[in-house]
Amino acid sequence: MRAIEQVWSALEGDPALVSRVSEVVRGEALDARLPVRESARACVGACALAAAELGARRAGLAEVPGVRVDDGAVAAAFTSERHLRVGGREPVSFAPLSRLWRTADGWVRTHANYPHHRARLLDALSAPADVEAVGSLLAQRSALEVEESVYAAGGLAVALRTPEQWAATGQGGAVARRPLVERGRLDASHARVFTSSVPPSSSPVHPSSSASPLLPAAGLRVLDLTRVIAGPVATRTLALLGADVLRLDPPGLPELSDQHADTGFGKRSATLGLSGGRGRRTFEELLGAADVVVTGYRPGALDRFGLSPQALAGRRPGLVVAQLSAWGAYGPWAGRRGFDSLVQVATGIAAVEGTAERPGALPAQALDHGTGYLLAAGVLRALTEQSYEGGSRYVRVALARTAAWLTGAVRPDGTDKADGGTDGGSGSGDANGVGDEAYTGPEPWLAERESRLGRLRYALPPVSFTGGPADWARPPGPWGADAARWM
Repeated sequence: MRAIEQVWSALEGDPALVSRVSEVVRGEALDARLPVRESARACVGACALAAAELGARRAGLAEVPGVRVDDGAVAAAFTSERHLRVGGREPVSFAPLSRLWRTADGWVRTHANYPHHRARLLDALSAPADVEAVGSLLAQRSALEVEESVYAAGGLAVALRTPEQWAATGQGGAVARRPLVERGRLDASHARVFTSSVPPSSSPVHPSSSASPLLPAAGLRVLDLTRVIAGPVATRTLALLGADVLRLDPPGLPELSDQHADTGFGKRSATLGLSGGRGRRTFEELLGAADVVVTGYRPGALDRFGLSPQALAGRRPGLVVAQLSAWGAYGPWAGRRGFDSLVQVATGIAAVEGTAERPGALPAQALDHGTGYLLAAGVLRALTEQSYEGGSRYVRVALARTAAWLTGAVRPDGTDKADGGTDGGSGSGDANGVGDEAYTGPEPWLAERESRLGRLRYALPPVSFTGGPADWARPPGPWGADAARWM
């Protein structure tokens, strides 16, 4: 089964609609030992198909628009944080203490980009803020002991495992038993009646259309309670499709400005406290008019604020609640924090992509980006189903579950033919394949525009369907600079 068919099946979409997707394969894009290119193409293609399906439903079209997924656009988008330029300045990359370290018996990966994570890591190791000193301490300890002690202190570190070692852990087994995209109903509220058809927009239109773009999420309001990459990629995609996306962050929690800018296209950004008083009242007012809530904090972290899916749907029937986590909302690691780089190391990806001397990495933070498009696709499919069947809905995805899919189920281009099937778009026998094309770099899929941050260079969105938008309606602004209200 082609990867896009796997994703569309996980989304419980009509199998016949996959024929609406055409693929432009570029063999050098996202090159890796694992089938990263194929999985990335599938995540984006399924998201675009879900958008086209909802757009057709809202606009009353007789046919779902055709989808085109180009490996070049996907590769540029999956490495968007590397291509961002703000006033000509290159983005700030990983902090010095966010890296792989040799231990007494293997390797460990730490994450210390945020000041509070850095402080907890150093406290757990009783180490000064010095790379050589940290390296010397870690070289004397076992990888698993470092993993446990750092997590116990609230920091982030994981030991390198092979795929087989990860599968044998309690968390690896728990993740493997779950669907790629978890979906379900929270209540039996009435079918969604959209207040208007898809309205016109000032968004740039796809070159294949001469009319105003088809915006499947136009008029919908999305509360964005996410951080870092995967969750913001999902909400950035919903903003592309016309949603009014309002990102809310706690006032005292630091954020990386370049990361926020890269994933902030199409959105507004505000700070809001949820513990009580005026901030809580404002949040409840926003929730009362929201259509979608997307959360990206570790499982259970928001429950104490009454923000579990069941509690949210109880106060706002008809809501779609989308949840993202690193390790999944189940198993012994359910409450742990995590990032793409850590999940790659723990799940065996780094071992597969590396050598006996040193672990490797994927050519992009593909778990983050891929899971972000899976989450956006899940929201879009939930909205389509709501319009027929009603019901508040939930959607859940996890980086570790995407990693299990990548390492165990995705097949490289061309391998399906050995089974008598079709190749995933190689241009030699697949009716949906546009054909092989050269890949010489991301430049054709980069653009520039002015913003409140200065002149930006950025990667264009890879989600593309006939008549759809080609760019976001607004550039990102400064973190927390907007009012906490709907447009």
